[in-house]
Amino acid sequence: MDNHHNHHRENEFEYQEIQKAKTSSKFNRSRTIHSPRNSIEFPEKPLYLYPSPHSIERNGSIKKLHCSPLGSMVGTSFKGKVKKLYSIFDSRKENHRSSIPKPQTKHSKPLISNTLLLPGTEDRVVIYFTSIRGIRRTFEDCYTVKMILGSYRVKVDERDVSMHIAYRKELQNVIGEKNNNSIVTLPQVFIKGKYIGGAELIKQLNEIGELPKLLRGIPLRPIGYICEGCGDVRFLPCSNCDGSRKFFDEDEGQVRRCLICNENGLIRCTLCCS
Repeated sequence: MDNHHNHHRENEFEYQEIQKAKTSSKFNRSRTIHSPRNSIEFPEKPLYLYPSPHSIERNGSIKKLHCSPLGSMVGTSFKGKVKKLYSIFDSRKENHRSSIPKPQTKHSKPLISNTLLLPGTEDRVVIYFTSIRGIRRTFEDCYTVKMILGSYRVKVDERDVSMHIAYRKELQNVIGEKNNNSIVTLPQVFIKGKYIGGAELIKQLNEIGELPKLLRGIPLRPIGYICEGCGDVRFLPCSNCDGSRKFFDEDEGQVRRCLICNENGLIRCTLCCS
């Protein structure tokens, strides 16, 4: 009888435990389903704290670097590099300052010292240049000087030595022989019949504001003006030989050399080159 009673109590105890387990699982399940997403609890991961190495410690590493013999060597070399870089940039600044022309004073030496004259050009600017691009630096200098002079709208007599050999001989006679120099660089500029100089001098005069003073009194061209005769090319095909440099002489009945045009069968435009 006692055994049966004990067995009955054990079954009842097990039943109660099962019911408790079911109710707790139902509660947890409903909690996980209906609870908001941010309330879900995840198992926390353990955090491991490692001691920082000595090389990461900024203060300590700097002190050790400067206190050690190697640190002193590194510091010395670093300072030397800084001084070297500073000297390079400083020298560039000095070169840039020296390249800027200084304004002229009463006691300073004038930029224009030559007294060479080009007769018959007192009312204009004359530039001897070349349109051939064989030498890039020469062509760029000629183009730059033409643009500078053209910006002032003054009357410019452009004499292309590559289109007319007489211009080359003319320039050689004015500059080359009087200066005892057989080589004449281009471009060369004359203002009001007086020799001024080449590209570098024209650039300097333009930068310091002296070029407009030299151009005062020269007739101005209308804005947008283009020569109707040659289109600002300065040359036209010869009307006597049509640019062939030869013509048929009816009186003598033979072909003769044209004496009117130049070596390229061209003549100067009478409208813009007179």
